[in-house]
Amino acid sequence: MGTRDAPALLKNRTPASTQKKVVVRLLDGTTVKGYVNPKSLGQSEAVDVLTQDGEHRPIPTEEVKAVYFVRELDEDFEPERKTFLSRPKLNGLWVRLQFRDDEVMEGIVSNDLLDLLNSGVQLTPPDLHGNTLRMFVPRSALAEMKVLGVVGIAKRARRQAAESEASALLPAQRKLFGE
Repeated sequence: MGTRDAPALLKNRTPASTQKKVVVRLLDGTTVKGYVNPKSLGQSEAVDVLTQDGEHRPIPTEEVKAVYFVRELDEDFEPERKTFLSRPKLNGLWVRLQFRDDEVMEGIVSNDLLDLLNSGVQLTPPDLHGNTLRMFVPRSALAEMKVLGVVGIAKRARRQAAESEASALLPAQRKLFGE
């Protein structure tokens, strides 16, 4: 193998940082702790978890209730609050999820319809200071998902458009009164 082949091999390597700490909650109530590549979620029919013992454990997506991306594996992963106390300040769609087991939870999802057409939903839970940073909920675990509101950037974009229209009128108005 020559030196020309070496760069090609390096390009195919997966960066080590792609594995994130997760707790996978199954529909039967059990949990699996380990590491998952977030980009692989929703791409196949199984969630591939690298367990703390170093074993790959594929879990069928239809058995998964939610994947919790956590700061620490040994701390409680379940968010303390399941709903927002007031209108959230994060950018995105404020949604209410109803799981098949009738549990209800709110969160913020990306305001991108292409993301919502995936086989699951990635959301930020209401408890921003808890151990859970983000969640992935497969579509098969949900009975219902409702949009409660659009928050953040969508409103600012409208306001900026209105301000730019108003500033465009100013030179024309100056001409009217300057004659």
